[in-house]
Amino acid sequence: MNEIAAFDYLGRAVDCAPCDHRDRLSAGRCQPLKACVHDRYARRIDRFFAWNADLANDYLAHPHFEVRAIAAKSADVFRLPRLLDDPEETVRWNAARRLPQARILLLRADPHREVRIRIATLLDGDDLTPMMRDEDYYVRLVVAKRIAPARLGPLMTDPEPEVRRIVARRVPDAWLPSMMDDADAAVRLDVAARLDGDLLARFASDTDWRVRHEVASRLETRHEGILTRLAEDADDVVAEVARTRLAPAQRRISA
Repeated sequence: MNEIAAFDYLGRAVDCAPCDHRDRLSAGRCQPLKACVHDRYARRIDRFFAWNADLANDYLAHPHFEVRAIAAKSADVFRLPRLLDDPEETVRWNAARRLPQARILLLRADPHREVRIRIATLLDGDDLTPMMRDEDYYVRLVVAKRIAPARLGPLMTDPEPEVRRIVARRVPDAWLPSMMDDADAAVRLDVAARLDGDLLARFASDTDWRVRHEVASRLETRHEGILTRLAEDADDVVAEVARTRLAPAQRRISA
C-alpha cells in the first residue's frame, strides 16, 4: 500500500529544502512521511516531537492547531498557561493536563463540553463542587463519580437518571431513604440494592419487577408475609425467587 503523500495543513507539498530543521534530517531525527512538524497528519507531527522534544517550545504559537496541541505535550510547563486561552479545545486540554490543579480551575467553565469533562477527571475536593451545576449531564456524571460521598446531596435530585444512579450507589447510607421514591426505576433498584430489613421491604409493591425481584432475592425470611405475597407476583421470575426463598421455612413447618 502506498504511503499518503506529505502535505502541510494548507495543502501544500512538504519540502525539506527550506526547512529550519533540515540538519536533523541527516541525523535521523526527522523523516518525510514519518516524522515531520510541517506535515498535516497528527501522527507524523507527534513522532517529530517525540524525537525532538527540545523544539516543542518553538511551536506553541504555530498556526496549525495540531502542531500547538502536540507541542504542548512536550513543551516546558511554565510555557503552558497561556495555552489555556487557545481557541482550540484540544490545545487547551493538552496544556491543562500537565498543569497543577490551581492553574486549570478556569476551564471548569470552558465552552467545550469535552474539555469540561476532562477537567472534571483531574479535579477533586472543593474544586469539583461548582461543576455539580454544569449544564451537561455527562460532566455532572463524572463529578458524581469523583466527589466525596458526603458532598453528593445536590445531585440526589439531578434531572438526569444516570447521574442519580451514581449518586444512589455512593451516598451515605443514612441518605438512601430520601431516594426511595425516585421516579426512575433504575435509580430505585440501585437504592434497593443497598437497603435491607424494613426499608427493603417497602419496595415489595414497587411498580418495576426488577425492584420487586431485588426484594424477593434478599429480604430476610422473617418477613414471611411479604415473601408469601411476592410468591404470587404477576412476574414469574419474581414469584419463583420468592417461592424458593420460602421453601426451607415451609419444609420446617411440614416436618
